[in-house]
Amino acid sequence: MPYLFTSESVSEGHPDKIADQISDALIDHFLAFDSSSKVACETLVTTGQVVLAGEVKSKVYLDVQQIARDVIRRIGYTKSEYMFEANSCGILSAIHEQSPDINQGVERANPEDQGAGDQGMMFGYATSETDNYMPLPLDLSHRILQELSSIRKTHADLMPYLRPDAKSQVTIEYSDDHQPIRIDTIVVSTQHDDFAEDATMLNRIREDIIHILIPRVKDQLPERLQRLFTDQITYHINPTGKFVIGGPHGDTGLTGRKIIVDTYGGRGAHGGGAFSGKDPSKVDRSAAYATRHIAKNLVAAGVCEEILVQVSYAIGVAKPTNIYVNTYGTSKVKLSDGEIALKVNEIFDLRPYAIEKRLKLRSPIYSETAAYGHMGRKPEIKKVQLRDATGQFVEHEVETFTWEKLDYVDKVKAAFGL
Repeated sequence: MPYLFTSESVSEGHPDKIADQISDALIDHFLAFDSSSKVACETLVTTGQVVLAGEVKSKVYLDVQQIARDVIRRIGYTKSEYMFEANSCGILSAIHEQSPDINQGVERANPEDQGAGDQGMMFGYATSETDNYMPLPLDLSHRILQELSSIRKTHADLMPYLRPDAKSQVTIEYSDDHQPIRIDTIVVSTQHDDFAEDATMLNRIREDIIHILIPRVKDQLPERLQRLFTDQITYHINPTGKFVIGGPHGDTGLTGRKIIVDTYGGRGAHGGGAFSGKDPSKVDRSAAYATRHIAKNLVAAGVCEEILVQVSYAIGVAKPTNIYVNTYGTSKVKLSDGEIALKVNEIFDLRPYAIEKRLKLRSPIYSETAAYGHMGRKPEIKKVQLRDATGQFVEHEVETFTWEKLDYVDKVKAAFGL
């Protein structure tokens, strides 16, 4: 019997995502000036206020207040009526030195023996239902908000009332054999300017979402997915009515509170650890990227149509405590999932140091990950320029989203005889 599955996304202006972006901007700045930095920083945002907290071991001193203001300004909180504005919000920093008890479990005389920064389990997932090997409900949810942000920032004449905060949700109907049949429901809630004629403007927002935003999203997709957009879609546009009060004034935001949005939209599994604000010695982040890299390359190589990969660690220990694979019965090779896991262990070195090196994780690449998902994004080589507390600039050429590269497909095919 067909079934429905739903995923959601939130915009860069959502309070939790503001917090994530500030935390990851701090990570980028620390790594840009001291690539060996160990950082775990959290951010809280609320009405007119930002609180920074966490632990750092680094050689560099940063103007963390200015970094936070720059992020808030880039997102679009630049007007006093938002009750949270880049130039005027208060910023309190309670960042302090990392515990030596934790650090002793990570750093080693031989870098390859670097231990995991904490215990825990991490999951990677991939599916063939989209070209970027992501679950379709989440991919569409992200695309809707990315396009809404693009309209707000670069095509403001189309929807001039938009404010930064927004959420989306997409429900897909699947067949018995887990293939997308149609889009059942699309939910979009977007913050907007205040209006005298509420009913008139709410109707305009609904019409603009359906007739301007959604067609622009649809045009980005291959034909097989465009066919899922029918006239039978149920739309809920700002279903509670007006949405003027938003952002940190409407809801307090915290780093690490959108971990399902950041990963697979509820498909597969999640180990519980957040990503943003953590340097790559924290396997919550680096091993989650590594398992996504594994999962995507295995599906792309034709080992299976869908896969979940789990890895786990003990704090201070380099070698994973397990590697688990579940192909959900979609395997195309004559091996059990346990045997596939053994081959994965042969192909991919999952020690923390090896992950950092393979995926080039000690670079300032994290700000882009902090909104619209860490997975399913396009790898790029680009230059980033960052400034320390003294005003000194440093420029790095970096490669973003390396865990999305299909650079192990040939190795996987060779190992599995494909």
